Amino acid sequence: MSPRSASVNEELRRRSRERLLQAAVELVDEHGFEATTLGAIADRAGSARGLVSYYFPGKRQLLQSAVHRLMHRTLEEALEHEPHTEDGRERLARAIDAILGLAHNRPVLMRQHMAGLLQGEGFVQCPEQRRLSELLGDTVARYGSQHVETDYPMLRAVLMGAVYAALVPGVPMPIAALRAELFERYGLDRELGLPPQAAPAAGRQDLSRFFATGDRPAPGPGAGSGPGPGPGSEPGPEPGPEPG
Repeated sequence: MSPRSASVNEELRRRSRERLLQAAVELVDEHGFEATTLGAIADRAGSARGLVSYYFPGKRQLLQSAVHRLMHRTLEEALEHEPHTEDGRERLARAIDAILGLAHNRPVLMRQHMAGLLQGEGFVQCPEQRRLSELLGDTVARYGSQHVETDYPMLRAVLMGAVYAALVPGVPMPIAALRAELFERYGLDRELGLPPQAAPAAGRQDLSRFFATGDRPAPGPGAGSGPGPGPGSEPGPEPGPEPG
C-alpha cells in the first residue's frame, strides 16, 4: 500500500477535529460540562483519545471552539436564509435572532459557554471565533456603521448580555422581551428577522450540517477516485502544533 499523500492526511486531520467539535457540543448539550469527559468526547467522535489533547489544550477550550463553530454556522445559515437579502437592517435582525435562538433552544450549552468565557483564559483565539467575529463585523458594516471597529464590539457585548440575561437561573428574562429591546436599540422593525422557534424536543438533534464531517472524495493528486476515509479513520503521524 502506497503512503497517503499530504492532502489526504490533511483531510483526515480536518475531519478528526470536526468530529471532536461536534461531539463536544452534543455531549455538553445533553449532560452538561462537568459530566462530560474528554474520553467521552473522543468516544462519541470515534477518535483516539490522544487526538483531543493534540488539537485542544483542554476541555473548556474545546467547548469554546465547538460553540463558536455552532454560533457562526447558525449565523451563516440565518444570513443566507431564503429569500436572500443584502439589506443591512434585515441582516442585523437575522443575526440578533440567530444568537437569541441558540439561547432559546440550547440553554444548557450556552450557559456553559458563557460561564467558560468568564474563566481566566477568556476568548479562545481559534478559527471558529475569528469566523464569528468576521460575520458579526460584516453585519455591522452592512447595517451602515461608519465605525465598525467600535460598533462591532458593542454589538457583541449587547448580544452576550442578552444571552446572559436569558439564561440566569431563577430569574431569566423572556427572549421576546430581549429581542424587542435589541430591535429598539438598533431601530429595527419587529417584522424583520427570523424570530427564534423552539427546537424539536424528541431525540438527539442532528447537528451534522454545522460540522463538515461527511464523506467526500479526498482532495489532491494521488488520492484515488473513491470516497474519502470513513468517520472512524484517523490521520497518520501528526506534525507539531502550529504557533498560536
